[in-house]
Amino acid sequence: MKISRYWKAVVATVATGAAGVSTALNDDTLTSAEASTILIAVVTAAVATWAVPNRPADNTPRPQ
Repeated sequence: MKISRYWKAVVATVATGAAGVSTALNDDTLTSAEASTILIAVVTAAVATWAVPNRPADNTPRPQ
């Protein structure tokens, strides 16, 4: 299964956002501080995941 670096970032972003929103809504309110923290976490997850290259497939020669 081949997953491009873009899809990795999309999945990481959605998972981070969902976790942040579900945690923030435990008290049925979303404050501006919680929203900004979620936004920072989502952007960080997207950029960090996109920046890490995929591991080469097993049939790809690896540098020694």
